[in-house]
Amino acid sequence: MLSAPATPYQGSPAHDVTAEQDLFRGSLTRTIDGFLAEQRDVLAAISEESLPLISSIATLTGGGKRMRALLCYWGWRAAGGSAGASAPVTAGTALEFFQAAALIHDDIIDRSDTRRGRPSVHRQFTASHTDAGWHLDPERFGVSAAILAGDLCLAFSEELFTSSCSSEAGGAARIIFNRMRTEVMAGQYLDLLEEAVGPDQTPEVAEERALNILRFKSAKYSMERPLMLGGALAGADEALLSAYSAFALPLGEAFQLRDDVLGVFGDPDVTGKPAGDDLREGKRTFLIARALGSSGTDARARINGMLGDTSLDAASVHTLRGLIIASGALAHTEQLIASKSEQAFRALEELDIDAVSMEALRLLAEAAVTRSA
Repeated sequence: MLSAPATPYQGSPAHDVTAEQDLFRGSLTRTIDGFLAEQRDVLAAISEESLPLISSIATLTGGGKRMRALLCYWGWRAAGGSAGASAPVTAGTALEFFQAAALIHDDIIDRSDTRRGRPSVHRQFTASHTDAGWHLDPERFGVSAAILAGDLCLAFSEELFTSSCSSEAGGAARIIFNRMRTEVMAGQYLDLLEEAVGPDQTPEVAEERALNILRFKSAKYSMERPLMLGGALAGADEALLSAYSAFALPLGEAFQLRDDVLGVFGDPDVTGKPAGDDLREGKRTFLIARALGSSGTDARARINGMLGDTSLDAASVHTLRGLIIASGALAHTEQLIASKSEQAFRALEELDIDAVSMEALRLLAEAAVTRSA
């Protein structure tokens, strides 16, 4: 539980945000570590050989920006929730485990070798198999073990969220939490489907589908639902939850569009992923859809021919980047990010919330759309 301040905050809103977030992050970290320690004991009682499952999860949940948990917290606070309450900490922890599950499974689907500068979970298990000299296929073992680790994260997330819904407002929060999970799974499937059927779509349809995928796979779950979840736990009415959505949904869309740009043009030393990884994985993002729609026949054929080629070298990635820039797609995507961001900040100004919560949401929004990793 967060420790409530001994005296009311006397500093500027920015100072108050820093103080509150430090308290929240500390409590969140302790809750995650304590929960994992309990689960480590549970698994040890089953078999010591199952402990690598917990170790892989601990590595993943030990880092990150905690953005979803922070949005949940400020959704709670802006709706009148107490700074010292445990409910947003527990719900934030549930979101962190759900995020871990999504990352583990996403890396399997995308065949990503790294996550945050370290081997992805399925690669960790593959390496363990190889190092130990075990029998059968190490890659199949790695993928299978990672799927189970992700499933375990989902179970942990459900267990934690259930314990955060003890208040009367828990019913509304439960509806949002359940909807969020369904949206993410559907969005993930649509993303997978788009990689398979994408080349057969017209550019106009491809852009529309790409925007729908980013909305449900990422935007709602990254920004809108965590903020609404915190508000619902604090008893926010429908009007406030709708105002939260008006702010957080376009912000989430801008956030994911920025992520798509970084997936192609990001610095590997900053993003922790190889340069052009999204190109090798064949991701049919809005950026790619726009590039295809804005290119001539020859350039479009070159993009489609190279996209999804896992053997792309640095020179080929450079060539693809050049084709995307020449099409005007990068400039258009940047304009769309700016437009979505402006929409979000206008909605933020209309929120009737306290100054500290307003400043916290403003800072989180700025970090989301200007990030480099």
